[in-house]
This record gives sequence, structure tokens and C-alpha cells, in this order.
Amino acid sequence: MSETLKLGLILFIITAVSASVLAVSNNITAPRIAEADRIADEKAKVEILPQGDDFKPLDEGKAKAIKDENPNVLEIFEAYNGGDLVGYTIKNIAKGYGGDIEIMTGISVEGKITGIKILNHSETPGLGENATKTYFSDSFKDKSVDQELVSAKKPEGDNEVQALTSATMTTNAVLDGVNAAREIYNSKLAD
Repeated sequence: MSETLKLGLILFIITAVSASVLAVSNNITAPRIAEADRIADEKAKVEILPQGDDFKPLDEGKAKAIKDENPNVLEIFEAYNGGDLVGYTIKNIAKGYGGDIEIMTGISVEGKITGIKILNHSETPGLGENATKTYFSDSFKDKSVDQELVSAKKPEGDNEVQALTSATMTTNAVLDGVNAAREIYNSKLAD
């Protein structure tokens, strides 16, 4: 019995030391990771809404009301150019094949999608991962927010975007996220 206790104590000490090292590592790296995410978000805003040169969070009360109705919305920013409102960026989450997909959608005040960016995902390499490719994201550009977007193998219609081959769930998830952003713009942000 004393040998079992000795082994148990050694295992406990190893586990406690490992947990302590992980906690210290997390405390050191967490601020750096948060800063890297913030920088990536700023770059994404400029990329998907290039008309904007100043991005400000949507009024807190209005943002809270939208988030209460749409729990998958993470943030909404107003984009300005020289003091003039030129559009919005809406970051939300959609459920993909491999888990959550974090999407940022840019919409101009003219009611056009200016771009989309997949920020984080766990989709299948070589299939769903293609949602990050420009041929897919570019198919959303200049689409009107007046009608629901759908996917097509060879998009020709005003509301059709490129489908990802063998990644229907990923395509549908991105469409869900962008269509949710489109609906929020139409019902809450468009003047």
C-alpha cells in the first residue's frame, strides 16, 4: 500500500507542476494572442471594406439590441471615410462541418457586399478550407443585400455565389453567416 501511495504522490506532483507551467505560459501568451487577433481583425476590416479608413464600434445600445436578437453576432463596426459613413463590418459565427466558422462581412451604405473574410475555422483541409480562397470570397463582392444569397456551381444570377466542390456544409455555413449579416444590415442598419 505504501508503494501505491508513493506512486500516487509522485503523479500528483508531476501533474501539479505541469498545470502550473501551463498556467504561467497562458498568462504570458494570452495578451499577445489577443493583440494578434485584434490586429488581424483590423486588417480584415480594411480588406473587406477598403472605402473605410476609420472603423468605430456601433453604438453600444444598438449593438446590444442586435446581439440580443442574433446571438451569433460578435461585433459590428461602422466604417468612415473622412467623417462620412461608408459602410459596416459585421463579424458573426456560423456552424460549419468542422465547427464554428468566424466570418466578417463588409456592407456599403449603398447596400452592396464589399467583401467577406473567414477569420477562424476548423474545416477539412483541401475541402472546406477552400472557403478562405479568394475565388470563393470574391464571388460575394458587389452582391446586393436586397435578396438572399445562394450558391451555384456556375454562378450567373445576381444573388448567386460560387459553391465549394465537396464542401456543401461549409458553403452553406458561410452563406448563413453572410445572409445573417445581410439581414441585420437591412433590418437594423440601412437608412
